[in-house]
Amino acid sequence: MTFSLEQMPLVKLNNGQAIPQLGLGVYKVTQKIAEVLVLEAIERGYRRIDTASLYDNEPEVGSAIRRSGLPREELFLTTKIWHDHHGYDDTLEAIDEALDRLKIQYIDMLLIHWPVPRLGKYLETWHAFEEAQKSGRIHGIGVSNFEPVHLQTIIDGSNTVPAINQVELNPGFQQPVVREFNAKHGIATEAWSPLARGRMNEHPTIVGLVAKHGKSAAQVVLRWHLQLGNLVIPKTSNPDRLSENIDVFGFELDSSDMAAMLAMDTGIRTGLDPNEF
Repeated sequence: MTFSLEQMPLVKLNNGQAIPQLGLGVYKVTQKIAEVLVLEAIERGYRRIDTASLYDNEPEVGSAIRRSGLPREELFLTTKIWHDHHGYDDTLEAIDEALDRLKIQYIDMLLIHWPVPRLGKYLETWHAFEEAQKSGRIHGIGVSNFEPVHLQTIIDGSNTVPAINQVELNPGFQQPVVREFNAKHGIATEAWSPLARGRMNEHPTIVGLVAKHGKSAAQVVLRWHLQLGNLVIPKTSNPDRLSENIDVFGFELDSSDMAAMLAMDTGIRTGLDPNEF
């Protein structure tokens, strides 16, 4: 089975946008290879790219989008604002800078990268996001690494519920509380580090499902995300993995498979704690 573009599910966000459920993350993808990698991904059927100011590859990602030959509206681009630009005026400046680096007409989805509660500025940053969305330069706004307490502050203190909350999420760290809060408020859950950097590949459950379905460990885990309803952005710098990661629409995990993977949750995160960062 190989991927065809018609197989990609589109998820309707609370702001009316339709987003491909699976995309490419470019965290730690170097400037040297980012443009070529994104062009190759687009050639292989990816229509969503996730970058950030922190990743230092926005110019290369923007160049790939321009060079792809596809109409701009056929590609969904997410980028993020780092906490050194939290605060209303600094955020508006950072948005201008991101658009300048990307050199594209608009950003499909802009996320606050981390709440950084010790700064106490993420609500102010969110108000700047709302203003940028009104201008048309930003089509959708969301957050990343927000816990329910941070999300509630946004919901209570603004006129816009985030469209997306991108969080660390994989079979070993399944985030049931965050996913439940997101679902209650119509916020799409998006998984970063969806493959746990391969740390789950030798888990007996994954090994068994690899044998059962004749798929790779990555494909099994990505299929699990899709069936949970998560948005997912597997990262790779390997062109061969691009095809493997997107070829996950020709099989399904059954209820016993999903139950077995549910039991893999340790509740232990491998990244930073949003309450402490």
